[in-house]
Amino acid sequence: MALLGCKLVGVEDPKEADRKRLIVWVEIDRCMTDAISAVTGTRLGRRSMKFVDYGKVAATFLNTETGSAVRIVARDDSRDLADLRYPKIESKKERQLLAYREASDDEIFTVATVEVDLNELDTPGGPRKRVKCSLCGEGINGGKDYLRSDGQVLCVPCNSGGYYRSK
Repeated sequence: MALLGCKLVGVEDPKEADRKRLIVWVEIDRCMTDAISAVTGTRLGRRSMKFVDYGKVAATFLNTETGSAVRIVARDDSRDLADLRYPKIESKKERQLLAYREASDDEIFTVATVEVDLNELDTPGGPRKRVKCSLCGEGINGGKDYLRSDGQVLCVPCNSGGYYRSK
């Protein structure tokens, strides 16, 4: 997926390319995300990888120089290739390795040309904005704050709740 995405947006060697040229949005927190990071050199900490929790084996690749972007989704029916092509091999892992090695990109992935709205605050590099939450006092980077009508600046958890609760 990573090699195909880079090729389709015109990034020949992502690890050697300018680190700000390629941005990848991953849609699942599974091993695919680690593989894309390893192949492309994109990282959450560099802001060149973005995580959106859709639970899908999918990723969008954006060449920031050209604006070219594609979204690639792993086809669910590609899992059947291993059983169809190598039904006599007992090991599921071995069947999958053989089948995926020889399968075409079209058999494994669905590709769509897309447009991505990239906010200046979301581009790779240091934070462009930092403010302090009026309620909890914690710092907020990158425009992830909410400005209330009464002038208070709030972080996401103070504004709409978070994944944790104070005791």
